[in-house]
Amino acid sequence: METVDRYIRFDWAVKRLLRQKANFGVLEGLLTVLLNEQVKIVEILESEGNQLTANDKFNRVDIKAKNSKGEIIIVEIQNTRELDYLERILYGVAKAITEHISLGERYYEVKKIYSVSILYFDIGKGNDYLYHGQNTFLGVHTGDQLLVSTKEKDALVSKLPSQIFPEYFLIRVNEFNKAAITPLEEWIDYLKTGRIRPDTTAPGLAEARQKLIYYNMKPEERHAYDEHLSAIMIQNDVLDTAKLEGRLEGKLEGRLEGIKEGEAKGVKKEKIDIAHNLKKMGLSIEMIIQATGLSTKEIESL
Repeated sequence: METVDRYIRFDWAVKRLLRQKANFGVLEGLLTVLLNEQVKIVEILESEGNQLTANDKFNRVDIKAKNSKGEIIIVEIQNTRELDYLERILYGVAKAITEHISLGERYYEVKKIYSVSILYFDIGKGNDYLYHGQNTFLGVHTGDQLLVSTKEKDALVSKLPSQIFPEYFLIRVNEFNKAAITPLEEWIDYLKTGRIRPDTTAPGLAEARQKLIYYNMKPEERHAYDEHLSAIMIQNDVLDTAKLEGRLEGKLEGRLEGIKEGEAKGVKKEKIDIAHNLKKMGLSIEMIIQATGLSTKEIESL
């Protein structure tokens, strides 16, 4: 069963296999279940993240595609933590918008952008494994959605802002911990574990079972893939070790700080006791200040 049941990780497939027209069906399946509508990819567009680089195993892997409606879909896979991730995907979407409208073209030529992020790191707090964001304009007092009139070619049409503005999907792969029942859940399970059910009917996954079999790769490709997985594991171990060392160092610093604070409080109490006794003996405040270093206010309050 192993020769049939082991599949290539999606990040590797995106980088090496899914750009081929014959394999578009795999990516179309993921996008279809995610957007809840049939997606047909007509071409893969060039982007900075398309290039193979020495450190692509650690950083982002992305693919930019155009669907049959002329919309742009950016799929990014991030293996390690990036603190400014939201800012970066916003920049990526803005750049895609400007890249696909020429100077002098009308604004209705602006393309709708979908940004899909497959994340293998903890981006923040939240209980779900899938988050979706889009622009809507709601009435402050009525709560209704604004329907805007916009010019498209030679006609006036009504549109919701969400039909024009970008949409963002954040898939927190590591947060998925349930039995895969729906097509979307089957896809997330594959992204997390690399497993695909033999009886799957989820769009794209049946094709993935045929196209992404590990043992179908040539020996040199398998070796490169195994090195890729090894590098990811090593990188994650390095990050986990750094986190653990940081926590231990923080605890040690906290203990040392607590000792210093305790010693300081002990010295302070000793000075106050001396000042209290000197004040009982009738010494002047100036003399007590010289003897203890306490302030006038501290001595007067005794």
